[in-house]
Amino acid sequence: MGHSVTVWDQRSEFEVTKDWNGIDQVVLRVPRGASARVSLFGGQVISWRNERGEEQLFTSSKAIFKPPKAMRGGIQICFPQFGNCGSLEQHGFARNRMWSIDNDPPPLHQHNDNDKVFVDLLLKPSEDDMKCWPHHFEFRLRVSLTMTGDLTLTSRIRNINGKPFGFSFAYHSYFSVSDISEVRIEGLETLDYLDNLCERERFTEQGDAITFENEVDRVYLSSPNVVAVLDHEKKRTFVIRKEGLPDVAT
Repeated sequence: MGHSVTVWDQRSEFEVTKDWNGIDQVVLRVPRGASARVSLFGGQVISWRNERGEEQLFTSSKAIFKPPKAMRGGIQICFPQFGNCGSLEQHGFARNRMWSIDNDPPPLHQHNDNDKVFVDLLLKPSEDDMKCWPHHFEFRLRVSLTMTGDLTLTSRIRNINGKPFGFSFAYHSYFSVSDISEVRIEGLETLDYLDNLCERERFTEQGDAITFENEVDRVYLSSPNVVAVLDHEKKRTFVIRKEGLPDVAT
């Protein structure tokens, strides 16, 4: 009896298109139907659809899709500053810059890329960036999509000239959910958090899960590497797995 072999050419699942402003976007697709769309403006993932074509990310109906303003939605890259805890603009400048595609990316040895389609984007400082943040760096962002539709973002910040510098960084993710009262977050119970609505005063979480009855703006400290967002109305769960990012903002 013979055997069948499926050959998946990753290059055929990688497409570069332009949005209505003429800005390049990378579209990643896998054979089962899942897809992701990444804009070179901000290195921002602006769409992530499962194999049924359902959008997993939220984009505001008031979002502006034109530079220099960052789009509200998707997954924003906050670098070299998160929030307003520093001298730079809110969430830093990476989300307001044009990134480039690396067509010959190096391997990332700790990840198996054989069952993924991915793209590497690069950001390097401009002359204007150096005036407000005088550090030489290269930011590499790999966005990958597995055969089963799982989305992974991997970031590498390289110091170019060896002079030390500090930074803060975050993936500012907007997930598409139903009524917010039907959503709960598990994995953050018993943790300390800084409440931005109370001048960053420190509290300890008392609930067995995070629920939303009014506005919430918190940073949970030293969080576990797995956090789940449960949407009861949509019967959907987002499982967030992270490495090297100790805190979670809600």
